[in-house]
Amino acid sequence: MRFVLAIGAFVLAALCIGAGIAQRTVFLGPDTHEVTISTSGDAAFTMLDGEVLNSSPGPQTLHVTGDGPLFAAMGRTADMQAWLADAEYNTVTLTSDGEVRNGVVQRLLPAPAETAAPEATDAASAPAATAGRNPAGSDLWLDEFTGEGALTAPLRVPDSMSVLLAVDGTAPAPAKVTISWPIDNATPFAGPLIVLGGIFLLIGGYLYFLAIRHVRRSRGPRRKGLPPLAETEPIEIAGKGGVVSASPRGRFSIGRRALLVPTVAIAGLVLAGCSADAWPEFGGGQPSPSASANVIVPEGQQAPAVTEAQAADILARISATVAEADAAADAELLATRMTGVALEERKTNYAVRGKVADFAPMAAIPTSPLEIILPQAYDSWPRTVMTVVVDRDDTTAPPSIMLMTQADPWTDYKLAYVAKLEASTRLPDVAPASIGATMVPPDSTFLLLPPDQLAKAYADVLASGKDSKYSAMFDESSDLFRQIVAGDREKRLAKFNETGAETGSLTFGQQPGNFPPLALATLENGAIVAVSLFESDTVKPNNDDAVIKLDESPVYEALAGTKQSAKGFTTTFSDQLFFYVPTQGSTEKIRLLGYSSSLLSVGVIQ
Repeated sequence: MRFVLAIGAFVLAALCIGAGIAQRTVFLGPDTHEVTISTSGDAAFTMLDGEVLNSSPGPQTLHVTGDGPLFAAMGRTADMQAWLADAEYNTVTLTSDGEVRNGVVQRLLPAPAETAAPEATDAASAPAATAGRNPAGSDLWLDEFTGEGALTAPLRVPDSMSVLLAVDGTAPAPAKVTISWPIDNATPFAGPLIVLGGIFLLIGGYLYFLAIRHVRRSRGPRRKGLPPLAETEPIEIAGKGGVVSASPRGRFSIGRRALLVPTVAIAGLVLAGCSADAWPEFGGGQPSPSASANVIVPEGQQAPAVTEAQAADILARISATVAEADAAADAELLATRMTGVALEERKTNYAVRGKVADFAPMAAIPTSPLEIILPQAYDSWPRTVMTVVVDRDDTTAPPSIMLMTQADPWTDYKLAYVAKLEASTRLPDVAPASIGATMVPPDSTFLLLPPDQLAKAYADVLASGKDSKYSAMFDESSDLFRQIVAGDREKRLAKFNETGAETGSLTFGQQPGNFPPLALATLENGAIVAVSLFESDTVKPNNDDAVIKLDESPVYEALAGTKQSAKGFTTTFSDQLFFYVPTQGSTEKIRLLGYSSSLLSVGVIQ
């Protein structure tokens, strides 16, 4: 009976182990699904639509082959179409029947070489670009991939995004592309079946051991024969090989050998079933990357211009370019990543450094950590992004607040405003980066002051103080900049009166800068507004015999080109100011959030 049970256990073990191994071998299905796409023609770009990339479930893997360097970029479909508006390109889309279709999109705008007026401000204008534009490094892309002869890019592209393929913007785009998706070919019962077969094998081996031991104890079947010999000394039989002992073997030698085989087999089978795909998953598993918290987006609001990761990359590129330009005092390179008042201030610094050897460069642009990212929610151009960054290298320095703008799809983001937040600054609540904020029009009447009147009003406050008609609108208690300007002017006027009041006059002026204000809405229906302001000091002689001499500092002489003038000098300072402007009817006042001030020019009065 024990032999029968052992054989039954061995049969069950063979069935279970065989079924488990078969699931992992002969019955195992493919682990990927692939689609190969071929294009033809001389178009320099190919756009793979997000619907094609999501025609099968799961993350996508892109395989591109070609001769020489290869390039792929992922970005929003609308941004990619705007970037390609001036070019002919291949497109790969999905039909309503779910079939992949190739096509060619003709250029919507004149080619750059055919354009008479290259200045562009939106996607409906002609691009300020050159023929054969290389897509590498564009601020529109969320991710980039490169390869030589072959390119493999793991992706997770939603329907709203697409992939751009190119070589260098001039050579024809890669003609062969393969997209693969993973197929769930897990065999969750293979592991349990193999282990169960191992258990049956162990049971069968044990039963077989018991059966052998029972047979040996009972000494087999009994029959009549010679009477048993007396139990004396062991019988020794001489043979060719010597003396052979008739002594019985060890008691459990056969059992040990019987157990050795199934034990080794079980160990090997358990190791064979260790793959994670061979076992069932318990619990909910890891959440999908797209299963993020639901965010309520205001009805009708467009998508944010950039993502958080994209904004961090853009700021890092700006910082790197500015650092390179600062090192070489290269104003042309600087203009590729700065604009407006921020650009003009640094160009002045370069001009002085070219004549004054020990004049220090301006502070570097900090890049991390980014505490706040507020992109404009806008599908067209120009676009604006606000950031607040802590200087990791100088923890004692106040955070920087910056505004970056992008004029059109073909132009990189440029830093337009940069200032330091005041130590006691309380920033208003703003929307998360995943929602973004709307741009407030310059003439908006919904704010306590329209953005295009803010600089003029603040200039009047600097000039007249509490006597200004705008004074009651501004929070004086939190305005450290106003106190600094008033104190500095008082000291300089006192010093001038001691030395040159008899021969000349010193007057102060302030006026709005010639750079447009930028305003992004906050959650309280107010806005964060950046404006520029020009402060000026004008020194004139009182009579024709007097001559005005500049300060001993070589900086002023370097900018003016002379040390003295019979008509006087005007020194201009540039101020970058960030305000919080509440909505109409609010009990709050306009608060200064941050500021920076820098020498802009020294001119001789004509």
